[in-house]
Amino acid sequence: MSGSQTTVPLAPVAVVDRFAALPWWGAVLAIYVASRLVTTAMMVVLAANQDQNAWTGASPRYVDFASMWDGRWYNIVAVSGYPSLLPVTADGHTGENAWAFMPVYPLVVRALMVLTGAEWAAAAVTVSVLAGAGAALVTYRLLRTHLDANTALFGVVLFCAAPLAPMFQVAYAESLHLLLLSTALLLLVRRRYGVLVPVIVVMGFTRPSALAFALLLGLHLIVRIATRTREPFRRGEAPALIAAVTVSGVVGLAWPAVAWFVTGDIAAYTDTELAWRSAYIGYQHLVPFTPWFQGFEWWFGRPVGWAAVVVLVVAFAMALVSRPVAALGIDIRLWLASYALYLLAVFFPQSSTFRLLVPLFPLVGAIAAPRSRLYRVAVVVAAIALQWVWLLIAWRVDGYDWTPP
Repeated sequence: MSGSQTTVPLAPVAVVDRFAALPWWGAVLAIYVASRLVTTAMMVVLAANQDQNAWTGASPRYVDFASMWDGRWYNIVAVSGYPSLLPVTADGHTGENAWAFMPVYPLVVRALMVLTGAEWAAAAVTVSVLAGAGAALVTYRLLRTHLDANTALFGVVLFCAAPLAPMFQVAYAESLHLLLLSTALLLLVRRRYGVLVPVIVVMGFTRPSALAFALLLGLHLIVRIATRTREPFRRGEAPALIAAVTVSGVVGLAWPAVAWFVTGDIAAYTDTELAWRSAYIGYQHLVPFTPWFQGFEWWFGRPVGWAAVVVLVVAFAMALVSRPVAALGIDIRLWLASYALYLLAVFFPQSSTFRLLVPLFPLVGAIAAPRSRLYRVAVVVAAIALQWVWLLIAWRVDGYDWTPP
């Protein structure tokens, strides 16, 4: 009819064309938003079917469902700070307490609460979602330092759709930490050592990572010295890099020192962390490079558990020298090796270990290398399916739940 128009839905090809026409940051944000809608849909379904638990009533709001588990500890830090007296269990050991959770994320959320009047749950999820968007943007720039645009963008798709991608929209510090970590890695790759220092400081008080980053910087310094004929130090670079190594090491030891100063207990931080593994192996002293053997022995028995740890270490080492990972550049590989070594030294494998693997995120660039459309679709579908599995196993509370995220 005259004067009327019929709206025709965009054909898939037209949608693809419009996406391809976006600037890089527009494409990254579009991917991030689309991936968050998918994850939100899954979490809303689970929230609607969530029974009453220690954190929420039955069928909680999304923001309350997204603020369970360690979100309560961050809430405690934001509102009440840290205890000067450590809780003690009936048998005289240090109990679980807020010292296990670093201050930057709850302080940022608290600042947003004060500025906007928002409640904890809404403010915490907002900070995580926004930080996740920033992390996706920086991750694209990081991957582009060594990969072509197509591979880097698909790497961002995997980053946003990964099995642990719900971390981008829950009341945990991981999202903010990824933003800081990806920024720190990008600054390192670009040799911006002076600007790197303040990022390290903030990052080191967001999630435990500064010691691993100090190892990375130390290895990076050795590589720069060994290759100085091909890449000579520019004026001021060497002292700035040495300063970054030093600061990262100091920051890595600072939080245990702060806990010691406030509580008067030299082992306040380490004993607090050990409290979380006591349900598995009892209270024991931290001996570096033993937790994975202890954990796998608990899960699988000896010698199968010990052999499994050796197999994992060898497999990861082989992955680091593979062609797709080598394409990420020496600095990224040094980070992957440094953080993996840090995990092997101090962390106890349990259900939350999957979350602790998130800082290995640059591996998405290697996984994104194949160009097969079938492969890429299959990988994304598998990643989203594993999100659902992880949410069911680790996030949803099902009675007495021993698989915390």
